Amino acid sequence: MKIHEYQAKEILREYGIPTPQGNVCFSVEEAVEAARKLDGSIWVVKAQIHAGGRGKSGGVKVAKSLDEVKQFTGRMLGMTLVTHQTGPQGQVVRRVLIEKGADIRMEFYAAMVVDRSSRRVCLMASSEGGVDIEEVAVSTPEKIHKVFIDPVTGLTGHDAEDIARKIGIAEAAVAETRTLLQGLYQAFDSIDASLVEINPLILTADDHVVALDAKMNFDDNALFRHPEIAVLRDLDEEDPAEIEASRYDLSYVSLDGNIGCLVNGAGLAMATMDIIKLYGGSPANFLDVGGGATAEKVAEAFKLMLRNPKLQAILINIFGGIMKCDVIAEGVVTAAREVKLNVPLVVRLEGTNADLGKKILAKSTLSIILAGNMADAAEKAVAAAKSPAGT
Repeated sequence: MKIHEYQAKEILREYGIPTPQGNVCFSVEEAVEAARKLDGSIWVVKAQIHAGGRGKSGGVKVAKSLDEVKQFTGRMLGMTLVTHQTGPQGQVVRRVLIEKGADIRMEFYAAMVVDRSSRRVCLMASSEGGVDIEEVAVSTPEKIHKVFIDPVTGLTGHDAEDIARKIGIAEAAVAETRTLLQGLYQAFDSIDASLVEINPLILTADDHVVALDAKMNFDDNALFRHPEIAVLRDLDEEDPAEIEASRYDLSYVSLDGNIGCLVNGAGLAMATMDIIKLYGGSPANFLDVGGGATAEKVAEAFKLMLRNPKLQAILINIFGGIMKCDVIAEGVVTAAREVKLNVPLVVRLEGTNADLGKKILAKSTLSIILAGNMADAAEKAVAAAKSPAGT
């Protein structure tokens, strides 16, 4: 789950991390009033969407008068902001953050992420703040410094200060940076985050460090422990199909391809998408129905895929273990009867009750292309998506 910048900053402040003064606003009038209440003569108007790259796309503006606050807010609210993370469809701006302008001396990057290879939380920091960290990783990887944090000791003061000096923090601000980075780790650990990013982390003219921007992602599997965070979810920022999927406890992610995938198990789902690509196709979704799916759950998963207007074919790839093939078959038949099936359907069933599942499908009178193995299934699905019948 993702949250907005202003929400992330509210959490950071709870852990002692300084951020600019600001308020979220939903109208031009609120924005002007918020700016009027903030000290100073320079304000920043920031579009609030779940995507990076806002500044490059007109979603961050520096206002030097209340009239400019009004002007910029009026342009942003309701606009469709397209960034490298939103995709070409963009995202509608429904709220803006009005903040007091900052006196920036230097910009840095700091983040906490989970490093799978070391199985530890990793602190990443760089002197190259304010730009995409991916660009830094490619062009100047030596400027990214890392600490793999021992979960027993946490982020030590020594490691935090060492990182601060490596990225070029002024000596007068090293102690303050140590406190900030330790607070960042404490926040990451306490709220079960999967990412906490500050970009940029700034050094002000009077040698103070401030989180000028903030991004947080959370482990969905841990949200039951954090109802105060779960309520921050903004459904307007999410794919309607993915919202619908979550109601049935389905793992669903929309993709740009035209071959729908219905699979049990995340690993098999990833392998299925890979083999579709190998045979020249493009998956339309990631969809894991899980190991204990009911026929109703499978039917809802099937209907989700059929709502995609780009869909040219469907590949069902099931390896029955806990998930029985006959349950999958019953769900497919139920869904096909409720929603008109107008694309080719390729099915590969193996494992528990596979023969029974195939019999259920055969009796349904559905037009099904049976496959013997994964390679055969992928090849047939790609061919079906390219055929006139799949258009």
